Amino acid sequence: MLTDADIAMLCDIGQSIAFSDDRHEQLFRLIADGYVQKDGDTYELTPRGEAAVIDRGAGLNKA
Repeated sequence: MLTDADIAMLCDIGQSIAFSDDRHEQLFRLIADGYVQKDGDTYELTPRGEAAVIDRGAGLNKA
């Protein structure tokens, strides 16, 4: 089950917001669970990650 902190991180990734190094363990867990994927030097949401954000009612502002 995703925590509020997980959803917040998914929103940050979806908006291409950088995050601190102390959150990498959480990031790797989200990758292992299929919510995030690495694309070159950046991270992006998978369809599963996008669905999780939408299901929680959080929005992504994509510029």
